[in-house]
Amino acid sequence: MPQLTGDEPLSGRSRSEGRERDFGVFWAAQTLSVIGDSFALIALPLLVLHTTGSVAQMGLLTGAGGAAAVGAGVFAGVVVDRLDRRKLLIACDLARLVLYALIPLVWAFGPQIWLLYVVLPLAEAVGMLFSVTYVTAVRALVPGDRITEANGRLNATAAAAGVIGPLLAGVVAAWLGPASAVAVDAVSFGVSAACLNFVRFTGRTDPAGDAARGTRRESMGKEFVAGASFLRHHPVLRSLTVLLSVFSFLTLGLNDLIIYHLKHDLGQGDGAVGTVFAVGALGTVVGALFVAPIRHRLGFGATWTGGVAVCGLALAVMGSVGSVAGIAALSAAFLGCVSVSGTCSMSLRQEVTPDHLLGRVTSAFWTIHYSAAPVGAAVLTWAAQRYGTGSVCLVAGVCCVLTAVLALFTPVRARRPEQAGPVAAGVVRGGSGQESARSGSCRDE
Repeated sequence: MPQLTGDEPLSGRSRSEGRERDFGVFWAAQTLSVIGDSFALIALPLLVLHTTGSVAQMGLLTGAGGAAAVGAGVFAGVVVDRLDRRKLLIACDLARLVLYALIPLVWAFGPQIWLLYVVLPLAEAVGMLFSVTYVTAVRALVPGDRITEANGRLNATAAAAGVIGPLLAGVVAAWLGPASAVAVDAVSFGVSAACLNFVRFTGRTDPAGDAARGTRRESMGKEFVAGASFLRHHPVLRSLTVLLSVFSFLTLGLNDLIIYHLKHDLGQGDGAVGTVFAVGALGTVVGALFVAPIRHRLGFGATWTGGVAVCGLALAVMGSVGSVAGIAALSAAFLGCVSVSGTCSMSLRQEVTPDHLLGRVTSAFWTIHYSAAPVGAAVLTWAAQRYGTGSVCLVAGVCCVLTAVLALFTPVRARRPEQAGPVAAGVVRGGSGQESARSGSCRDE
């Protein structure tokens, strides 16, 4: 964030201090929430594995959650662009608090796998709504030329929290059982909601902007199409959507594969699972801290494609490694590069999308590129149970590398796509009468 100077006017200084405070509270809320999420990330697959002993069941649950997220993505952007974004973030946190709290309460009377197939899809649907709102919130809390840096800071501290989270989750799961670890996740959402209550966003965070423009709302379907239309007319975002669809299909089930490889193939305990995920989170920290300077030096295209390529290389050999330390190191490399590429992608979308369309564009982007991922998770985990994790990881990793190579033949290779001129998107209809979907230009990081 920009530092204040003594020469700054008092009114400007107050606004800047207010934005820094709001961003700081928002930052803290998300860090605490990620610590809790780390518990669910490990605890839910362990609940399934302890009860059924089946990696295919783990993949099916992951796929069910992913499918719910995709379904929610169809209307999430429309909801975000219509409602007060701060209140929406708080409501999502409170909803997930209730949902995840049900698991340890019911599990106290005995395992009930069916409950996971109810709670996780609902929680993932709410999580998709929260995630879309989260992206628009960053845009409302920091100046446009600081978006990549802000995203890097949020991802870095979230990943740092993710280092201790998996370690604690492994310990809690080993001592008290995975259901107790899920309870920690539920509490974290309550703390996050309390923090967000003190955050104030700048810019248009509620429907008042639509009324001010004297525009009318269309159906949710038409408003979703507005976001998809913007993606279709922006050459880089259009290519990213297609490429990430392939990448998501290949990698959504990776957490299940890692847990299965550690528990089934190597005979490791829950503590080893937590350690691997914690070390992997360190990679996310490093990637998030360095993404802004890397993008500044190499440009968007080289940073994004390079990150995806390294992800593929790490994934290709992960399933055949026989030591916990080796798997942890490869997980760190994979997650670090996911952080770099993901932060670049999200920042570019925030930089070039008009604010009144940002929720719908984000929703359309995630829904489209994520739609095949649940199927991929189910297919990869089924294949791992039948053919082994080594073979499945090798094939998936090679395909990820080929995805990076393919990106070199698309507009994604551009060095500074955020500085391109307005997108000739024509006229886009979507909940605000007829609006021109044109990308703005942002200063370089």
